[in-house]
Amino acid sequence: QVQLVESGGGLVQAGGSLRLSCAASGRAFSSSDMGWFRQAPGKEQLFVAAITWSGGIIYYADSVKGRFTISRDNGKNTIYLQMNSLKPEDTAVYYCAAGGRGSEVGSYNYWGQGTQVTVSS
Repeated sequence: QVQLVESGGGLVQAGGSLRLSCAASGRAFSSSDMGWFRQAPGKEQLFVAAITWSGGIIYYADSVKGRFTISRDNGKNTIYLQMNSLKPEDTAVYYCAAGGRGSEVGSYNYWGQGTQVTVSS
């Protein structure tokens, strides 16, 4: 069974940092793009960042470029999202996803339960 479990969310002041982790089990991780998406209350789910299996290609939403860094450790079946210089508009539930293609949210087959990130001003 495929499972994705996120951790690392929390409350932080504007300008602060958080590191999200997503531990994967099953076939979701091998040879698969993995990504982070976020959804703020009352808004649609949006792409944040994605990384290919090799880590050779990385995609970022324009809104997070230069502030967020996605990485993966295939030995640990884990991907990370380092979030720096956080802004109140980054407040959302962040979801890890696997089995998709780049930034195409509809292409991902597997999703974690989400972790809340709240940035206070």
